[in-house]
Amino acid sequence: MSSSLVQLEPARPRLPEWARKSTTHFESLNKLKGELRSLNLHTVCESARCPNIHECFHRGAATFMILGNLCTRGCGFCSVPKGNPRIHDMALDPAEPANVARMTATMNLRYVVITSVNRDDLTDGGSHHFAETVRQVKRALPAARVEVLTPDFDGNLDAVARVLDAGPDVFNHNMETVPRLYRKVRPQAKYQQSLDVLQFARRYRPGVMTKSGFMAGLGETAEEVGQLLRDLRAQDVDVATIGQYLQPTRRNLQVAEYVTPAQFDAYREFGLALGFKMVFSGPLVRSSYMADLVNEQAEGK
Repeated sequence: MSSSLVQLEPARPRLPEWARKSTTHFESLNKLKGELRSLNLHTVCESARCPNIHECFHRGAATFMILGNLCTRGCGFCSVPKGNPRIHDMALDPAEPANVARMTATMNLRYVVITSVNRDDLTDGGSHHFAETVRQVKRALPAARVEVLTPDFDGNLDAVARVLDAGPDVFNHNMETVPRLYRKVRPQAKYQQSLDVLQFARRYRPGVMTKSGFMAGLGETAEEVGQLLRDLRAQDVDVATIGQYLQPTRRNLQVAEYVTPAQFDAYREFGLALGFKMVFSGPLVRSSYMADLVNEQAEGK
């Protein structure tokens, strides 16, 4: 396979049929939402306005978002509420780890994904709380596999180690976009710092599968995507996920283009040729979407 990617003809910036998702299973959605609110829990599925929420909630899948529902960063793509700790009460809920474990046990999940907002206001970035949530879930569901989707903890590798010491089966940290677009898309993050987090996770816990995801349609070129995939493989990342950016609210960045399914297929084939165990690439792919099946395929099951 060629070492460079060809940019295929982009779609016009109008939501095409392949980027649409039917909204069904309202009963399952409302039932699970009610159970989550009763325990003061949040999911990234709701906060990030994921297009797959109806499907995932219907099949009993959810990505739990901990450390509260207010993020200290202002990423241009994200609809999770932003908060200033000097203005808002952003104290951690001490019952949250136990409540997440209780909810996963109630749902009898075989695969649990735990993510969080950024908490740059905390000296440990919330890593103690994150690690405790992992431990409680593993105690509640010993047979389940646990994937963590962590922030960069502002480059604090002790915080990364703390979460890994809790025993997750998969460590996921998203790059989100190509380096040229960081100032616009992730202004409070650093491209190399995120790569360093993934590299550290691989070296610190070699037996833990590593994973990262990013969005297409923000104005990146195919060659930039190719370089991002090369950078991830240079850190020995096992799994890559690539999905179409969809503007969640009018306050967020506009879609630069709708990437065609053929282009997503080209990204997948290029990534597999680089040596990834699994590349999940498509318009409606999200970092935690079908995480259980992605993990199984990556492990060759």
